[in-house]
Amino acid sequence: MKDKRTQELFENSPIFQAILKLALPTMIGQMIVVLYNMADTFYIGLVRNDAMLAAVTVCTPAFMFLSAISNLFGVGGASAIARALGRKDQQSAKKSSSFSFYGCVFVTLAYSLGVGFFLHNMVNLLGGIDAQVHEYACSYMLITVVIGGMATSMNALLAHLIRSEGRAIHASIGVALGGALNILLDPLFMFVIYPAGQELSGAATATALSNLLALLYFVAVLMKNHKKSVLRFRWDISIFSTPLPREILLIGMPACVMTLFENISFSVMDALTAGHGMSYQAGLGVAKKVNMLAHCIVRGLSQGVLPLIAYNYASGNKKRMSESIRISEMLAVSLAGICTLASLVFGKQLVGLFIHHGGASMNHGVMYLRILCLGCPFSALAYVLISVFQATKRGTQSLILALLRKGIVDIPLLFLFNHLFFPYGLAWATPVADILCSFIAMILYYRFAESTGISAKVLHVLKHRIRMSSPMVHSTMKRF
Repeated sequence: MKDKRTQELFENSPIFQAILKLALPTMIGQMIVVLYNMADTFYIGLVRNDAMLAAVTVCTPAFMFLSAISNLFGVGGASAIARALGRKDQQSAKKSSSFSFYGCVFVTLAYSLGVGFFLHNMVNLLGGIDAQVHEYACSYMLITVVIGGMATSMNALLAHLIRSEGRAIHASIGVALGGALNILLDPLFMFVIYPAGQELSGAATATALSNLLALLYFVAVLMKNHKKSVLRFRWDISIFSTPLPREILLIGMPACVMTLFENISFSVMDALTAGHGMSYQAGLGVAKKVNMLAHCIVRGLSQGVLPLIAYNYASGNKKRMSESIRISEMLAVSLAGICTLASLVFGKQLVGLFIHHGGASMNHGVMYLRILCLGCPFSALAYVLISVFQATKRGTQSLILALLRKGIVDIPLLFLFNHLFFPYGLAWATPVADILCSFIAMILYYRFAESTGISAKVLHVLKHRIRMSSPMVHSTMKRF
């Protein structure tokens, strides 16, 4: 590794300090990403138009699929690069970064073009069946996914790759820059540049432009640190004669699948909610946005510590690796528990930030939020353990957990609970799936810990949190 400070961080810094240096910037960056998504919803809420709020909800899965693409190549590439650095194998690190870069470019291009060709069908599929919602959703998706998709995807990819070298601050500044610019540009484009009635197109333009500017920041960082960095983006066909492409895709696939099925799950939820009425759809959209903040905090933490775990796994430092996992899990579950408590106690105030006219949509949003948030402490455990399996080349285990958390369990439950417990029953599919996934994650981690000889102390963290969470779950079920 060329940068001695980075080597010191991975090998010798106190573990809690190393985790904070790697994860805190990532967590802040992820929070800002959520905040700028919330900013769109906040400013659109000022228009007092439920059709616009519903349109953003409809478009969210298609937009977030760009994250699935960047995670496929970014998480897999970051894991491969960090492990190569742990082995002091710079050539493999260079080839991994090159394959991840071009893979993300080609797949994003194909996806954006596909959405452009089938735009109206895509909007209908995602629940935009109401004529007014459909019109708004088409304009929003055209700008954010078709036109701005490449900048959004590459922005996230480069953040992963830069973080793999231990440059978490640079990675998070880029992510945060995109969010901050979007928050600043939203009112300019929505209420000044675009005419009345086209506020949603203004919000979409602000999002696309802010991601483009953040991408340019990453390009500048790479150029400035070229001599100290192992990241290279020259096309090298010889990489296909190595196991690296398969390794990157296998490790990145769970992150991609989790994001993909998360969006499919949200799409099914949106489509089912659309049948209840626009006020339910608008309320659910806001509740998901607020609940996403807790998930992105712990997801940012797990992404931030992935290079640390991967590096020490490759270098054979089991003690440091085990302690990194334990502290990361304790932090993740504790933070998620705080977010859950805040959503339960201040649900009305949080939803009221985005639905300013009150009424039925606000009441529905509060109820949806109080149900959805119950799964956060459990999903926090799963997020970190999925990152552990990704960092240690356990693609099968991380894929199992990704599918369990979103897809295999919650989608059937959406239909079942929606039928049995109208109108809020479908929201219970999320915490139920999160709880099941967390227990499977503990079993898989215990087997992994036994086979590798590392500590399984992390399992005691969730047991304690479950006992603390039980009264909150019981109280919310009584209200339901």
